Amino acid sequence: MTFCLGIKTKNGLVGLSDTRITSGNETTTSKKVYTVNREKHTFFIMTSGLRSVRDKAITYFSEVIEEQDHNFTKLYKAVNELGNQVKKVAKEDKEYLEESGLSFNLFSIVGGQLEEDKVPKMYLLYPQGNWIEIRRGTPFVIIGNTGAGNPVLRRSLSYEENLDYALKCAFLAFDATRISANDVDYPIDTVILENDQYHTIEKRFEQKELEHISAFWNGRLKEAIKELPADILYRAFSEEEVPSH
Repeated sequence: MTFCLGIKTKNGLVGLSDTRITSGNETTTSKKVYTVNREKHTFFIMTSGLRSVRDKAITYFSEVIEEQDHNFTKLYKAVNELGNQVKKVAKEDKEYLEESGLSFNLFSIVGGQLEEDKVPKMYLLYPQGNWIEIRRGTPFVIIGNTGAGNPVLRRSLSYEENLDYALKCAFLAFDATRISANDVDYPIDTVILENDQYHTIEKRFEQKELEHISAFWNGRLKEAIKELPADILYRAFSEEEVPSH
């Protein structure tokens, strides 16, 4: 499985992905982020799905970028082209994968700002090659293992937040997922793109660098539970009959 998260705020974009690759009983580490940085022209792609499909689609797409990158002046145009390459791979491989019991399941988060984009944009690209734009109403998207990280983000994140707050939320969503699933793990890769900077900053973090944050968060959660104003719940310990209404 995979954990890839993209967040859009009024100040820019944040992305975070794990690097765990699971194949049968074997686990390895591999990068799931692809970035392009050029003058007034930057974007990143995070992917979830079969590694062979991902590598083939990204290889095809990177060749297009080398030859035609100047044609993409808005991010949606690059997303359309990535969708074309995903559909090309589907035509080549989908039938054979399904005959082997495997699903053609490549999802992609694409974020960036190109020359004619007024602000950074973020899109979710589906395996069929169609996409949706991530907007302020629900300013984040997760692909891969989505269950455990969603509650953290829905409780804490809004479009108005600054990027450092969004990055903290992204880490906590990853941490909740890592604890809940054995197929999501360190190291993690992050990408940050501030409005009108046209340069995506990419970093990698190991578990030893961040485990003190997990410990802090766990401690605060336990203290918060102890301090909950939940006296009404103590009725659950009483044998007195609960009146019916």
